[in-house]
Amino acid sequence: KENIMSLEDLTSIPNLKSWTSGVEVEWDAIQQLRNIASLPILAGHVAVMPDVHLGKGATVGSVIPTKAAIIPAAVGVDIGCGMCAVRTELTAVDLPDSLARLRSAIEARVPVGFSSHDEPVDTRRDGQRGLALADAGRKLAERFKKLRILEVIRQYDPSKTFKQLGTLGGGNHFIELCLDESQQVWIMLHSGSRNIGKTIGETAIGMAREVAQRLERRLPDNDLAWLDEGSPEFEMYVEGLRWAQDYAAHNRALMLHAVLNALREEFGREVATFENAVQCHHNYATVEEHFGQQVWVTRKGAVSARAGELGIIPGSMGAKSFIVRGKGNPESYCSCSHGAGRRLSRGAAKRAFTVADLEAQTAGVECRKDEGVLDEIPSAYKDIDAVMAAQADLVEVVHTLKQVMCIKG
Repeated sequence: KENIMSLEDLTSIPNLKSWTSGVEVEWDAIQQLRNIASLPILAGHVAVMPDVHLGKGATVGSVIPTKAAIIPAAVGVDIGCGMCAVRTELTAVDLPDSLARLRSAIEARVPVGFSSHDEPVDTRRDGQRGLALADAGRKLAERFKKLRILEVIRQYDPSKTFKQLGTLGGGNHFIELCLDESQQVWIMLHSGSRNIGKTIGETAIGMAREVAQRLERRLPDNDLAWLDEGSPEFEMYVEGLRWAQDYAAHNRALMLHAVLNALREEFGREVATFENAVQCHHNYATVEEHFGQQVWVTRKGAVSARAGELGIIPGSMGAKSFIVRGKGNPESYCSCSHGAGRRLSRGAAKRAFTVADLEAQTAGVECRKDEGVLDEIPSAYKDIDAVMAAQADLVEVVHTLKQVMCIKG
């Protein structure tokens, strides 16, 4: 069975509009898209981004409009996962010949993988910026205690929730230093809501399955079970969903703060930043108006790209990334891709490539080059240039970034 479906075959599926011209799409992902497009709760067509690939229940790289309902598995278990990027005053000539020491300094401040802080991060000592972050963290903690979905979550240790704020996680999450087309240094990072977001997501998926079974809903995939607006389960989930999205954004803000502190130590001075940091979720659900009606829009591996809105589309750890400006294309629900998208599963990538391949494909980048990150080798991802070409009517490129340092869990 071939792994690529032509554009003509993809566009023949009812209730589907795609931006995949010239980009590989797996057969299994196509079947998932057929399943989603057949759901009775859809409030319009499913928009397929060029980075689309197989996911749990729903494809990563899809935008799903629903009426008075949300599919928890379509949001996913890394609720609020997204990106943050900011341009600094530094240029390429300011950077040391070796970035190994700086990478170690950042890794000392930001736990990666399954690691967490010994105690919750306290930024109050770090001036006005630190005070603002501390206040945001306090408000998150107050809201956390009131989440009703916590009442049905079993075997979860809440003490880890705030120790994981300001931590990276693993997989495709990263912290990078990049150079733009003018050789300006950018900080860019990708992470989500850590274990608490995963726990909320898995709990909601379980609730949706129970509802579907109780109401005898016939589903093409049990992971596409939904929660109905107005039900107790829906209200609990939405409350947890919104909190986890805010948690993920605060997590990224704390990591950005930690990287700036590491740069201050490296250069012996505060490192200024220009322009507001670009922040964007790419695993989330929210209420929006499209085609004259209020609908729930779930972006699973997709970024909001309203007219003039800035977003981030990263490539792999050895390829280009982009700061983009949305064109507000209504057919995509004003959305774009969230990255290059996987071409190979993690297992397939480890079987297909060696550490020597990883070293060659990440030449010039200060990063891990070992078996532990072999599944993140650039060749495991689609060609970012093809992905960008396929969505030329969704976004325009504002900055092109190339990483010089990459930290992964």
